[in-house]
Amino acid sequence: MIEMVIDQRRRDLGGGFEVGRVLSFAKRRMIGPFIFFDHMGPVDLAPGLDRKFDVRAHPHVGLSTVSYLFSGEIMHRDSLGYEQPIRPHEVNWMTAGSGITHSERFEHARAVGDRLHGIQAWVALPEEFEETAPSFTHYAGTNLPHWNDGGVVGHLIAGSAYGLTAGAKTHSPLFYAHLEMEPGAVAEVPDKYVERALYIAAGAIEIHSTRYEAGQMLVLGAGASHFRAKTHSTVMVLGGEPIGERHIFWNFVSSSKDRLAQAASDWKAGRMKLPDADDSEFIPLPDEPAPPVSAGK
Repeated sequence: MIEMVIDQRRRDLGGGFEVGRVLSFAKRRMIGPFIFFDHMGPVDLAPGLDRKFDVRAHPHVGLSTVSYLFSGEIMHRDSLGYEQPIRPHEVNWMTAGSGITHSERFEHARAVGDRLHGIQAWVALPEEFEETAPSFTHYAGTNLPHWNDGGVVGHLIAGSAYGLTAGAKTHSPLFYAHLEMEPGAVAEVPDKYVERALYIAAGAIEIHSTRYEAGQMLVLGAGASHFRAKTHSTVMVLGGEPIGERHIFWNFVSSSKDRLAQAASDWKAGRMKLPDADDSEFIPLPDEPAPPVSAGK
């Protein structure tokens, strides 16, 4: 039932702000269309936080970013003119398509302190939508389909699962949900999708008498998949239909290596518009970029 276990790897995003990188992974690049999965925190941020911890303006093409928090607050600004804080159990869904830039800043933490904990995922777009017009949508927590049953409180972030459908516009079949589980509670992972996984953000779970801990992603095989919480646990379940091989360079995703090169050239030459409300600084293109990485099962 479990094809692979992926342990998070610590990565510094700059300025000392670390995340747990789960996807992309050398032996498993994607889960359905999910091509990137970062676990942020949990980390306490003190008042007066240095601005070097902020994620300055940077570009994306060929994907949707999905930001979701368990605690804390992040301020999003983008080149479409949106300025939107994201708070726990809310969704910021930004489709880059042909190109977008955005920043993510810890202004609330800087003012009063904060405990940041959440996930940022990237969803690769099918070839026919890779150059779609960029867009941004925010979904308040009250707008997310949710349920409470048998010690499991669920929030459906995107796609269709558990008899529910979330509001975010997706471009290929997928599901993505947040489960809060009491000790001893049992949950299932929807089985109608070809590729599926679960990620333990906090606590511990058990499958077939084997215990798995926070920071681990379990890639699941076909068939019904049930798991039990050993302690109070926060679990993300995700998956979808494969969309084919993708290449990744820096913040860009595409089915074409030439498109990645064009995106890099556009950013380096200043041809991508910065956010209107945050255009005084940005992240430069890496000086010595690595060649694109191919991603697929």
